Amino acid sequence: MAKVEIYTQWGCGFCVRAKALLDSKGVAYTEYDVTMDTKKRAEMVERAPGARTVPQVFIDDVAYGGSDDIHALDRAGKLDPVLGL
Repeated sequence: MAKVEIYTQWGCGFCVRAKALLDSKGVAYTEYDVTMDTKKRAEMVERAPGARTVPQVFIDDVAYGGSDDIHALDRAGKLDPVLGL
C-alpha cells in the first residue's frame, strides 16, 4: 500500500472530507496538523509549491492537492491505483 500523508488544520471541513474518503478506503495515513505548527506549514508549502490551503495530500511523496482533487481522482477511477488498492 502507498505511503499517504495529509496536512490538515483544526476546523477544516475539507480536511474532514478528505480523511473520510481515505478512511472509507481503509487507507492508513499520517496526519500533520498545521494549525499552530508553522514549521509543518512551511514544510507543506515546500513540498507543494504554491499550496496555501489545507488539506494537502501526498501519496508516495507526490502532491495530489486537496480534498476536491482526490475526490475527482476517485470519481475518475484513478485514486485506487495510486493508493495501491
